[in-house]
Amino acid sequence: MQVQPYLFFDGRCEEAVAFYRDALGAKVLALMHYSDAPPGDAGCPGGQPPPADKVMHAALQIGQTLVMASDGFATGRPEFKGVSLSITADDDAQARKLFDALSAGGQVQQPLGPSFFASSFGMVADRFGVSWMVVAGTQG
Repeated sequence: MQVQPYLFFDGRCEEAVAFYRDALGAKVLALMHYSDAPPGDAGCPGGQPPPADKVMHAALQIGQTLVMASDGFATGRPEFKGVSLSITADDDAQARKLFDALSAGGQVQQPLGPSFFASSFGMVADRFGVSWMVVAGTQG
């Protein structure tokens, strides 16, 4: 069994995919727009799909994790509340690189630095509002 995050960017998914590809080295495994669905088969409640150029489904491989994403209904109001994605770096140098990349255009919530449980730990909301915890060198 696996649990995989599915993020809804509400109109900015393609931009987010490009950002994570560059910032995290994510591999794009799938990217389908609403225009790729057969007519009347976009799977949208109410029958009215979002604009054809918006992302219906994307799959990104980040390290060993599959992260899925979509524009959802593309209303322009993405919200990522009550959840953070945690990314474990191989070492402190990689943690710094990931943290700085995710911080570009975002908001640092806790600067990256040593903690009692890790040699590096920091929290940031990226430019899309997705909350990340970056960690390296955990104890135990």
